[in-house]
Amino acid sequence: MKQLTPHNQVLVTAVISAFLQTVFLYAILIWFTILLPVWLWLVIFIGFFVTIYLVFYYVLQAFIYKKVKLIYKSIRTVKGQDTIQKKSLNLLNQVEDEVADWHKRQQKEIAQLKKMEKFRKEYIGNVSHELKTPLFNIQGYLETLTSIDDKNSEVFQTFLDKALQNTERLQTIVEDLDMISKIETENLTLNLTAFSIKDLISEVYKEMEFLTKKAYVSLNFKPNKCPDFTVVADKDRIRQVVVNLVTNAIKYNKPDGKVIASCYDLDDDHILIEFTDTGIGIKQKHLPRLFERFYRVDKNRSRKKGGSGLGLAIVKHIIENHQQTVHVRSTPNVGTTFGFTLKKYKEQYKIPLL
Repeated sequence: MKQLTPHNQVLVTAVISAFLQTVFLYAILIWFTILLPVWLWLVIFIGFFVTIYLVFYYVLQAFIYKKVKLIYKSIRTVKGQDTIQKKSLNLLNQVEDEVADWHKRQQKEIAQLKKMEKFRKEYIGNVSHELKTPLFNIQGYLETLTSIDDKNSEVFQTFLDKALQNTERLQTIVEDLDMISKIETENLTLNLTAFSIKDLISEVYKEMEFLTKKAYVSLNFKPNKCPDFTVVADKDRIRQVVVNLVTNAIKYNKPDGKVIASCYDLDDDHILIEFTDTGIGIKQKHLPRLFERFYRVDKNRSRKKGGSGLGLAIVKHIIENHQQTVHVRSTPNVGTTFGFTLKKYKEQYKIPLL
């Protein structure tokens, strides 16, 4: 149904009101047994209609003028203009231009909000899926365990171990969600200290020996390419960055593969740390989205390898919270390199040296 214009709405309202007023007057006169000719009733109806129409019309005009002035004033305020030009263009033409400009900005904001809403739905869907998988697995393993009479059997122990593994994966997802939530809401406080980046990488390498032996992957430093730089950063957060990158490099490596750490002197203030693997590599089309939450190049393979799907997103946020940069390059079937920059320590910094 076509929507009535304001003017048509006034006409309809005036006709209905005039009719009701005439009927009401007719009822009163009938009550007092006063009869009027038909032509007089027509004059009365027209009189009511004209009066009501004029009143409504001028009220509507005043209302529209008031709203237009308010919109015009608001738009001028938003654009930071203190005064309104009273020359050149007609007021209505100026309002039309301003409203058109305002409309374009609102369209952009609406498009951005729609994009955010789509992202929110995808995020909720991804979180739901990531949590659902280990939960269903745990439920299945526990149901199987309840049906096994021999609690000391190998089958019982196998299913118990699998349930425990899925519990650990669930815990990892929840911890990573908590971490990325803190980072994105700017509630992550950095405890800046000065420390040796090479020593930190060596510590992480030692901690991950069990994983490398299981995957038949070796952890190394590139010969003559990792001087003992002292950097300024939150050591615990950078440790998490290194752990996430090295874990990724191990998981997606090949048997007898390598993970090689390198450190480069970029300029007077920064160094570059890189981790290169000899793994399966990543196609170019996937690289721009690697640091997105829950983005997986190969979903089936990634879930079999475990993890939360948030590791690289956390890396990106931690490095950017340090006002530094992170990057990736890769060649399929050759390997992948992840790198990030950190700030060098200088003696004038009033920061504790660890």
